Amino acid sequence: MTHRSFLFLLGSSRPDGNTETLAREAAEQLPSDVEQRWISLAQHPLPDFVDLRHDSDRVRPTEGEAALLLDATLAATDIVIASPLYWYSVSTQTKRYLDHWAGWLRTPGLGFKTSMAGRTLWGVTVLADDQPQVADPLVGTLHNSAAYLGMRFGGVLLGNGSKPGDVLSDTEALANAKTFFGREALPARFPHETAA
Repeated sequence: MTHRSFLFLLGSSRPDGNTETLAREAAEQLPSDVEQRWISLAQHPLPDFVDLRHDSDRVRPTEGEAALLLDATLAATDIVIASPLYWYSVSTQTKRYLDHWAGWLRTPGLGFKTSMAGRTLWGVTVLADDQPQVADPLVGTLHNSAAYLGMRFGGVLLGNGSKPGDVLSDTEALANAKTFFGREALPARFPHETAA
């Protein structure tokens, strides 16, 4: 894929939070010819995911939030999950979006897994803790999701903050944001695949 199109999925419950601020700092460094689309998962809420894999065939959503998010996902070369760290993992809105991937994987004729293979998944999160290791479950969720779909994984840009605007005082995070999307995104592999 030579032309790149970034989809930024905002997983915060509040607008203009620290995670979105950090994601926008990183996005400012993208070349002007790279398309950017920003979607707030709070403003475009998906219904709770219902696992129907043993009950009935799924059909491709053609309207509503599910159709919007599916189409936006398939149109992007790069998907950025911008979720605050909620209870050491992704937010409810973000988890619900990822759960819908399971349904899209089983939608006849969609070829979701094949379509996602080779694309790149990125993460951005801000946590109210000075120990970045507490975000490991969030990083693992995104990394392993990318591995399952044969995607590349660009890693997770971490910042620190609690009150809105706090992340702008995190000089290390702001410095990392300047080069984050310029780094090489390697094919994601499960830990057991790389342990040998």
